[in-house]
Amino acid sequence: MIFGFWITNKMLKDLAKKLDVKLNNIELLQQAVTHRSYLNEHRDYKLDHNERLEFLGDAVLEIVVTEYLYKNYPNPEGELTNWRAALVNGEMLAKISKKLGVEKYLLMSRGEAKDTGRARQYLLANAFESITGAIYLDQKEEGYKKCQEFIMKNVISELPKIIEQKLYLDPKSLFQEKSQDKVGITPSYRVLKEAGPDHDKKFVVGVYLDDELVAKGQGNSKQEAQRSAAKEGLELKEW
Repeated sequence: MIFGFWITNKMLKDLAKKLDVKLNNIELLQQAVTHRSYLNEHRDYKLDHNERLEFLGDAVLEIVVTEYLYKNYPNPEGELTNWRAALVNGEMLAKISKKLGVEKYLLMSRGEAKDTGRARQYLLANAFESITGAIYLDQKEEGYKKCQEFIMKNVISELPKIIEQKLYLDPKSLFQEKSQDKVGITPSYRVLKEAGPDHDKKFVVGVYLDDELVAKGQGNSKQEAQRSAAKEGLELKEW
């Protein structure tokens, strides 16, 4: 993460290389990695933050993914919707963004940089959408085509895994389906720990098969912690 007043052209070119994109206006990429909080600490910063690019990139991402699914899969609308949601949700985009090395180049306030949990995932997902928007604007007539190439390589490439492992299902539903199929047991969830004030509760929940503790999950609500535990269980359990 960068807290200084500027990001060098060399750093931006390094990021563009990692993303495998060529930009005519490198400042669009700089804007794409600029969080609103950075401007609060740097009043003379010459560029805007990335929220408008994020707005554009979100729309481009959705239409590219939707078009691809429509043209390549004859499945019912409900299944296509679930697959699309699994491809473009914040968790997936944050993972892709991090894999591309975007986190190192994020421009944010010192306070924002201290939060490496859910808020960081949110920033990374937004940055991916902003970068998509920057590519679309920069390439002019070729913008949509270049975005298609970028999204195909980095997002739609995740689709086979999502379908094969049924990652488009809610983790709790998928864990229940697998556990009932493999061992004939319906999982149960128990709160193992609860801490923090009422406005900022933290829960630790365990997912069990009978009396066997399979995995634990954390969250700001019992439901979130349950989903986290189920997801961890899917990764840990050898059926």
